[in-house]
Amino acid sequence: MLSQQEISDRIEIQELLIDYSHALDFRKFEEFDNIFTPDAVIDYTEMGGPRGDLQSTKAYLAKAMNLMGSYQHMVATSKVTLDGDTATGRTICHNPMTLKKDNRLFWCGLWYKDTFVRTPEGWRISDRYEERCYMHGLDEAPVVPS
Repeated sequence: MLSQQEISDRIEIQELLIDYSHALDFRKFEEFDNIFTPDAVIDYTEMGGPRGDLQSTKAYLAKAMNLMGSYQHMVATSKVTLDGDTATGRTICHNPMTLKKDNRLFWCGLWYKDTFVRTPEGWRISDRYEERCYMHGLDEAPVVPS
């Protein structure tokens, strides 16, 4: 049987995953400050993006997502392992997107591999790695301007 604390922790972590998708899909990158720790490492290299800190990731996404006409980051089936004030998680993300320049539809499938930490403000992601599962409809990832 789950304790009330474990239930609360799991709900709060699930809300972080949802908050990330909504912040990304509605281009509210400033909300990442309430999702990630200030020293978070975010690695998008398997999906064609950079590995960086929170500020450089927000700047990258502001440019990269501007290349897209539409997109949805749908998360599901999270497997979270709690260990006191830390946790690890693996979550599916299915991400259909269209390119703004030609309205071409493509799909990305990936796993978010996360490390979570409990902070005085609540749970936050301290490390995120995107593990590629598939990309369909594009030969290669779009080039993001510098």
